[in-house]
Amino acid sequence: MVLSELGLPAGGSYWFARFLVRRGLALIYLLAFLVAASQFRPLAGEDGLRPLRGYVERASFRERPSIFYYVPSDRAIAVGAWAGVGLSALALVGAPAAIPAPFALPASMALWFLLWALYQSFVNAGGVFYGYGWESMLLEAGFLAIFLGDPGTPAPGVVVWLLRWVLFRNMFGAGLIKLRGDDCWRDLTCMNHHYETQPIPNPLSWYAHHLPDRFHRAETLGNHVVELAVPFLYFAPQPFAAIAGVVTIAFQGWLMLTGNFSWLNALTIVLAFSTVSDGVLAGLLPVAAPATTAAPLPFVVLVILVALVVLALSVRPALNTISETQVMNTSYDPLHLVNTYGAFGSITRDRYEIVVQGTADAEVGPDTEWRTYEFPGKPTDPEQRPRQVAPYHLRLDWQLWFAAMAPTPRRSPWFPRFLRKLLEGDEATRSLLATDPFPDEPPEYVRAVRYRYEFTSPEERAETGRWWYRERVGSYVRPVSEADLGSRRYGATLD
Repeated sequence: MVLSELGLPAGGSYWFARFLVRRGLALIYLLAFLVAASQFRPLAGEDGLRPLRGYVERASFRERPSIFYYVPSDRAIAVGAWAGVGLSALALVGAPAAIPAPFALPASMALWFLLWALYQSFVNAGGVFYGYGWESMLLEAGFLAIFLGDPGTPAPGVVVWLLRWVLFRNMFGAGLIKLRGDDCWRDLTCMNHHYETQPIPNPLSWYAHHLPDRFHRAETLGNHVVELAVPFLYFAPQPFAAIAGVVTIAFQGWLMLTGNFSWLNALTIVLAFSTVSDGVLAGLLPVAAPATTAAPLPFVVLVILVALVVLALSVRPALNTISETQVMNTSYDPLHLVNTYGAFGSITRDRYEIVVQGTADAEVGPDTEWRTYEFPGKPTDPEQRPRQVAPYHLRLDWQLWFAAMAPTPRRSPWFPRFLRKLLEGDEATRSLLATDPFPDEPPEYVRAVRYRYEFTSPEERAETGRWWYRERVGSYVRPVSEADLGSRRYGATLD
């Protein structure tokens, strides 16, 4: 192994990989902070659906470090989110490169450290609305990006390989959790259901769902190959590592075309850029890496120490991955430095949706006129074509998908508070909606009805124009007023 593979200043064979990874991470950070700026306060702010004080009261700073532990205010949230947007923009345009040596390297490290630390604050304080695997993966990749150096120094090969290690755990963990989980992954029928029951289908999901059964079986088998075999090639010599990266990018591209998975697929693609060396890229395109100078010895030593820490922290996640009791999307340290990943270990066969409605009537009866709240991503109106929202992350829409799996909101304690916010006409909560049927005055009563949704057949859609067929299966929350939600009687409304 050459010195550059150890992160020592003897080469620069990953200049383009560093460039692509960092620009990609900067773009995702920018998106993530924009999401925080628009959604964190109504979801987890001072008066959010899961108020910030709950995090402060139930957690310790050591367990879940966040600046909001000491400054739990909406103003701090806004400042932090927009500061993150600004820092992400600087990283996206490569601002540290404009700083003369020898200050470019510490400036670059400081910028990426601030991005990582700031987003850590949002993830650790965000509770259930930030409990997604791609949050930890962004933090883990973002931490490694701190130590990628600056454009004037060689890209530390050992850090590039650690990025491949993140990519490996993401892909291989997802493959193993599928084999150990649902029988449909083993009998190759999971994709018959996936496009219809995934969290937020997109405009092409309906078409993908109606592809032939033979195609679904072939793509399920292909999923196993890409997630269980291809990842080992990330560590193979070139060009095999780069080929494995291209296969991974193509696989993630198909998932982006047929579903809305926030920035999970985009982030995986960014990590796959780490599999491409300068030599491979130069052999395909008329490009050449710029000249670099040796990195300072203290930086080299720091990179090696970081690599040793990451390897030590990798033991538990690696043991979890190969365990028969594998747990997916889990962090083993409060800073999310090394995590386990995995997705869709089981596939739901039926899609349930919660339809939230309100009425201006002073009393509820058989003739009550109910108006429906629409959400920006999740299905509600059967005639509404599924929307494309990813890589933007609609956190409330995702949580409503999870909530609909149960017949009552007992497992979603934030939901009654959501209904109360609608009855109050809360502006912050209304900002999370696509359509508020009560633009002037809030409703007198709200209710939540649970439906089972299915994609229409091609014949049904041609005849009716509808994308979905739905059937009411029960009452999620019976009609309640603001007074009901403020009384002890509310417990009876959950049944």
